[in-house]
Amino acid sequence: MAGILALLIVIGCSPRLAGAQSLCESCEVQIGLGGTYHFWGATGGVVLPIVLNWNDSRYELGFFRVTTQQMLYDDHSEYGRVMADPYWGMSLSRRWRLYERGPVRLFFGFGFAAKTESDQLSSTRVDFAEQLGVRFRLPGTRVIGELTMRHWSNGGIRLPNHGQDFATLTFKLNTGRVGVGRAEAIPVDGMRSRASASSAPLYDTQAIQ
Repeated sequence: MAGILALLIVIGCSPRLAGAQSLCESCEVQIGLGGTYHFWGATGGVVLPIVLNWNDSRYELGFFRVTTQQMLYDDHSEYGRVMADPYWGMSLSRRWRLYERGPVRLFFGFGFAAKTESDQLSSTRVDFAEQLGVRFRLPGTRVIGELTMRHWSNGGIRLPNHGQDFATLTFKLNTGRVGVGRAEAIPVDGMRSRASASSAPLYDTQAIQ
């Protein structure tokens, strides 16, 4: 809990958050499902993510619940060994665009993560957080999704440090009630021109003749 409290203090002291007057105009909430792995082998952990991003997805605050025990099966442990028990975690990251074309965007993120338990994956409760993901919009719909590969570790500051690897698939339905991304926004000038066109008087051509 101490690590999560420390991360909350960092969030509270962020000048961008403190000085933002209209933060919710760009904020976006996503929910979904995820799973844990290690060296591309599944470890059986089921992840429930709730993600908040803002400023055109440049910043992300994520809350994660690993609901099941993580087991690793390899040559040294035929029957598997416990790597981590269920825990709560959160992360705060800055994200950068690597590539964007149409409704698809590739991004990389880096920040800090905190969790309620230390384990074989990381002996510390405050770690570095890395992510690599793709953001997309389903054709013909208002559904926006993100597929993200995530890695938490302490960088070898303290052992053991195998690292927590997991992937998340999250979705947001753009209803316009929480916030509208820049790509989905309608320009104000366009709205004015539409309004003026709709309010223009209609004349009966037969009456004029």
